[in-house]
Amino acid sequence: LNERREARNSMIEYEEDQRQDDRRQDDYPTHTEKIFSDRKIFFLDLKENDRGSFVKITEDVRGRRDTIMVPTDILDDFIQALRNIAEIDQQG
Repeated sequence: LNERREARNSMIEYEEDQRQDDRRQDDYPTHTEKIFSDRKIFFLDLKENDRGSFVKITEDVRGRRDTIMVPTDILDDFIQALRNIAEIDQQG
């Protein structure tokens, strides 16, 4: 129950940060995915700005967030690298 409450609070805080981020920057989410894993929540946001489109990946662990931005023009390479890592992990 406590972990669900923390996950819910993290999602609420993330969405509030997202709204503030959108007001500060000239980008907006066109699609969002969420992945839940133990105490972590991963948010994958497809966004656009004047430089083009990108995926903003945010890891939330009990309110602590880390974020990376992946331009969509290298998204296929990024996904292939993740597949390679998953394949090696499965082998061994």
